[in-house]
Amino acid sequence: MSTQKITSMEVAKLAGVSQSAVSRVFTPGASSSKKTNELVRKAAAELGYRPNVLARSLITGKSRMIGLVVAYLDNYFYPEALELLSSALQKKGYHVLIFMSGNKEGDIADAVDEILDYQVDGIIAASVSMSSDLAKRCTSAGVPVVLFNRTQDDDRLSAVTSDNFQGGQKVARFLLAGGHKRIGYIAGWEGASTQRDREKGFTEELVRNGQELYAREVGNFNSDEARQAARTMFSKQNFPDAVFVANDAMAIAVIDVIRFELGLQVPEQVSVVGYDDVPISSWPAYDLTTVRQPANRMVAETVSILIESIENKTTTARRVEIDGPLMVRGSAKISDK
Repeated sequence: MSTQKITSMEVAKLAGVSQSAVSRVFTPGASSSKKTNELVRKAAAELGYRPNVLARSLITGKSRMIGLVVAYLDNYFYPEALELLSSALQKKGYHVLIFMSGNKEGDIADAVDEILDYQVDGIIAASVSMSSDLAKRCTSAGVPVVLFNRTQDDDRLSAVTSDNFQGGQKVARFLLAGGHKRIGYIAGWEGASTQRDREKGFTEELVRNGQELYAREVGNFNSDEARQAARTMFSKQNFPDAVFVANDAMAIAVIDVIRFELGLQVPEQVSVVGYDDVPISSWPAYDLTTVRQPANRMVAETVSILIESIENKTTTARRVEIDGPLMVRGSAKISDK
């Protein structure tokens, strides 16, 4: 069996068109007539021809690839978000390379260095932060960056999040309206802007209504650490009568500990509220009250900003915060009013 690759010249000869016509047919966004398109694709299928995307990128200077760096694939929110991002970018003619990273600055720098080696046209940083030096290197390389579900104080970086501060406020008002007096909080990773803003909105709204946070533990957006945080918080005699957990993945782990290890009832003895509204949250086993992150709208904004930056060479950073509703279910007491 011959392993020699079929060239675009051979396709052009069989289709009876020019080589440039073949190139246009297989170039996203390029124009070609319906007849030419049919002739070229028929010839390509007959010969087993596939265009060399990498070779084209050397000619055009565009790889049509987006680097996506993410730290939390064990968080139920991200697999869905990554699927939506990949699908939206593919519809725009781009393909996604996914890179995993830890939260340490060195981990992220290594991941971004590797991404830049692939000559990507843009980068989406999901759930990770970038140092000023790293952002400068991306800018110098002409590669725009958009932060997804994370913000930071760097005017060069666009960012798209839910309105985490307002989400925290909504949870506080909901729990206060339910008559709770001993309200706790289990935090995510404290280096994350999402964690910071959710807690800030939550605690400030409690104080504004004459209450202080009764108990606090840290779960670091990790299910095992969230379980230990729940054991510490709810093993005490005067345990909280409600807890806001910084994301759904941790909240689900917390509910399991409260029910099955400590023998407490949800919501009769403890109300639990999460953040994200991942699919498992609506399962009858958890029926979790939570703030919905509007993933579809967040993805649409992220892709819009990135594509505009790539194709129109825009350099003005944009910050977008999208309000998400509180999804009231059965894991928390509801006000009788």
